[in-house]
Amino acid sequence: MPTIARGRCSGEEGGQCMRFDERLQRPEVDKLFQAMLELRDVREYYRFFEDLCTVSELRTMAQRFRAAEMLYDGAKYEEVVEDTGMSSATISRIKRFLNYGADGYAMAIERLRSEKKADEA
Repeated sequence: MPTIARGRCSGEEGGQCMRFDERLQRPEVDKLFQAMLELRDVREYYRFFEDLCTVSELRTMAQRFRAAEMLYDGAKYEEVVEDTGMSSATISRIKRFLNYGADGYAMAIERLRSEKKADEA
């Protein structure tokens, strides 16, 4: 498992370290993420997030991830607006993070897709 020190890490996949904004890192955030790593399946995530977030907050996060997937696949803003109902400003922000962010969206999308392919094989 990689070790994290103020936005820098060691031991990540293939020796690469994906940087993140170190302003995010705090002990309580680390603890939240560690707690999430302890969850075993989607059902446990539902239970955890039901306690952690409002329904609206969770739906907003899911909607943003949906928009990221669409943009990752080359969808135009108009298509994303129509599919998600999100504002073009929010979609623009998601697109900016896809292109210039910490690669979190792309990493998650690619891993989901590679797992799906493995399950289909």
